[in-house]
Amino acid sequence: MPTIIVEGPEISVDKKRELARKLTDIAVEIYGIKHIVVLIKENDPANVAVDGELIADKKKM
Repeated sequence: MPTIIVEGPEISVDKKRELARKLTDIAVEIYGIKHIVVLIKENDPANVAVDGELIADKKKM
């Protein structure tokens, strides 16, 4: 059973439904099977750094 893991910023429940549906549709098309698991992991900007700088700090600028 293929599992797709997406990590990113917080999004609305409606956007999560859309993301899960679209990822599942393309995975079913590619794999040719129907049982696809999608895990959406939301990361707080205070827990993610890019180029050594927290995203939360970059938003303040």
